[in-house]
Amino acid sequence: MSRQQSQKAAEIVVTAVAAIVVIPILLVIIYMIINGIGAINWEFLSQPPRNGMTEGGIWPAILGTIFLTLGTAVAAIPLGIAAAIYLAEYAGDNWLTRAIRLAIVNLAGIPSIVYGLFGLGMFVLFLDFGTSILAGSLTLGLMTLPVIISTAEEAILAVPPEFRIVSLSLGATCWQTIRHQVLPHALPGIITGVILGLGRAAGETAPILFTVAAFYLPELPQSIFDQTMALPYHLYVISTQVPGMPLSIQYGTALVLLLIVLSLTLVATVIRSVMRRRREW
Repeated sequence: MSRQQSQKAAEIVVTAVAAIVVIPILLVIIYMIINGIGAINWEFLSQPPRNGMTEGGIWPAILGTIFLTLGTAVAAIPLGIAAAIYLAEYAGDNWLTRAIRLAIVNLAGIPSIVYGLFGLGMFVLFLDFGTSILAGSLTLGLMTLPVIISTAEEAILAVPPEFRIVSLSLGATCWQTIRHQVLPHALPGIITGVILGLGRAAGETAPILFTVAAFYLPELPQSIFDQTMALPYHLYVISTQVPGMPLSIQYGTALVLLLIVLSLTLVATVIRSVMRRRREW
C-alpha cells in the first residue's frame, strides 16, 4: 500500500469513528427537539408547576439550576485556578506534587453519587448547613474542582517558557509574570475548562439529590440556606415518581436542560475562538 493509499485509509477510518460518535448525539438532540418543542412556551418557562406538577411550568427548577451553577462557580473557580497556578508555576517536580496530580486525576473519575454522599455528611450534617443551596453548591464545587484544576494547569503549561524568561529578565517578579504574561495567554483554555465543568455540574442529579433538591417546591428560594428545585432532579421526579405525567412535559424539561448545557458549551467555544484569534503565538 502506498503512502497516499495509507493516508486515504486513515482519513476514512477517522471519519467513520467521528461519525459513530457524533451521529448518535445529533439523533438524541433531534429526538428531544421533536418530542419536547411542543411543550415549550412562555407559561412553561415562567410559571411554577401546579396540579401535582402535571400542569404549569418549570420556572423554579430553571432558577434553582441557575443558582446552583452560580454557586458552583463561586466555590470552585477561584480555588481551582489558584491550585493550577501553584502546581504549574510554583510547585517543584517532587513526589508530593506528583501525588497531588494523581489525586486530582482520581478525583475527576469518582462517581458523582459519592460526592453527593460526602456533601450530605460534611455540609448538610457536620457543618449543619442543612439541605440548602449552599450545601449543594459546595458539593458541586468539589466535584468540579478536579476538572478546573486539570484544564487550567494544562492551559498555563501550554504558554511558551520564553514569555516567562523575557518577563523575568526585564525585572518582573514571578507573580507579575504570571499575572501579566502567563494568565492572559492561558485564559482561553482556562475559561473553556471552567465553563465545561460548570456545564457538567448543571446537569448532575446525584449530588443535589442528597444536598439541596426538593421534590415539589413552587416557591422561589429566599436565601442560600433554602432548598430549591433543580432541572435534573425535577426531570427525574416527573419521569419516575409522578403517575400520568404527559410525555410532552418530560421531553420539554429535558430539552430545556439540554439547551442550558449546550449554551454553556457554545459560550466556551465562542470565547475560546475569539481569544485565540487575538493571541500572538
